[in-house]
Amino acid sequence: MGAYYTALVPIPMKIFADSASTFILERPDAAERQLAWSAFETAGLPTTDDEVWRYAPLKDLVLDRFSVAAQPADGGDSDFAAQLCQRAGLVVRVVDGFCTSTGQLTEGVEVEVDGSNRSLAGTSLVERYASDTFAVLNTALAPATTVLRIAAGVNVERPIVILNVSNSTSSFSRTQIELGRGASATVVEYFEGGADALVVPLSEYRIDENAVLQLITYQRLDATAWHVARTTGFLGRDARLRQAVIGIGAHYNRSRNDAEMLGTGAENELRTTFLGSGRQVHDFRTHQFHAAARSRSTLLSKGAVADESRSVYTGLIEIEKGAKRTDARQTNHNLLLSPRAHADSVPNLDIRENDVMCAHASSVGPLDELQRWYLESRGVTREDAERLMIQGFFYEMLANLPTELAELVERDVTSVLATVNVVTP
Repeated sequence: MGAYYTALVPIPMKIFADSASTFILERPDAAERQLAWSAFETAGLPTTDDEVWRYAPLKDLVLDRFSVAAQPADGGDSDFAAQLCQRAGLVVRVVDGFCTSTGQLTEGVEVEVDGSNRSLAGTSLVERYASDTFAVLNTALAPATTVLRIAAGVNVERPIVILNVSNSTSSFSRTQIELGRGASATVVEYFEGGADALVVPLSEYRIDENAVLQLITYQRLDATAWHVARTTGFLGRDARLRQAVIGIGAHYNRSRNDAEMLGTGAENELRTTFLGSGRQVHDFRTHQFHAAARSRSTLLSKGAVADESRSVYTGLIEIEKGAKRTDARQTNHNLLLSPRAHADSVPNLDIRENDVMCAHASSVGPLDELQRWYLESRGVTREDAERLMIQGFFYEMLANLPTELAELVERDVTSVLATVNVVTP
């Protein structure tokens, strides 16, 4: 995990710091929050001198453009959010980091607003994420943790939507999802809003023995937002985490998605995808940590960048000594839709056990000319051929979405694709 540690420097931030201090002093756990805030002040923001943040447009990030909200701000939902909620069995609404409603709960499903700063890993959040300055900032400034629990043996048939809306200039939401032994559920974490805002969510998932969590994270923030997210899954014996992360919005979209296979036979399937346009930067980072034998992880990351947008994928597979017969795969494909677009791919392996199967692959390139020629030879126009190829590239990533959500998400992605300017040789 050392590949993610960062060297940080303090920076001035009076306006943001004043609003943060006021927010902290008004909270009942002010002393604990102050420790996290002091750690953040000491560290400051990262710089591009650090390899981990090398590609981030940090010179554009000025914290004094933001302030910490003392309460959730009013604002309406988008049409997409409304349709998403109609397809859900339960909707948990979080506005500017504050859990404002928990919907109609069913037997075996519990939602709690927890004021403690405890990680599902068993330590304090500030200890768990000491090397991650934005996660530490979340520890100090998230109003509380929205906890979703599914009791042992409960099968939740309809999707649960956690609707995260950012109406203020900063938002620090924190979510924990816990599935008991043999439980199963589908959860959607959806993010929207965030005009000229800093959005820093932190999510953890604990999946107990033989439990299955299908998780979709869909980020559709305003194009002016700064989005820095982190998720961590903790998997018990024979647990399954099937995770899809889709990033469309934000000026800077950074998403780090970790999974720790802690029990024998645990399995993580992670699919991440993004679409960049304008001068967007999509920065995806993954870490699959195999601590137990016969565990599996499969990662597929695919994205496209157009105009002058950029993408970065950095992935680490780490296999601990004793995690025998582990099977870990990592694949990253990047599509360049403009000669000015750029993508970087950095897969990494850290293996401390011999009896394993492990592989990684990556590619960066434009649309396949032979495929385009084939479509054009069948009477399809060049423009339509390119659109079809791009849609096919993305739809592979959406194929495993639940039936209730697949059509809605595909339609939304298609509407975004229609606005992208494709420039090919």
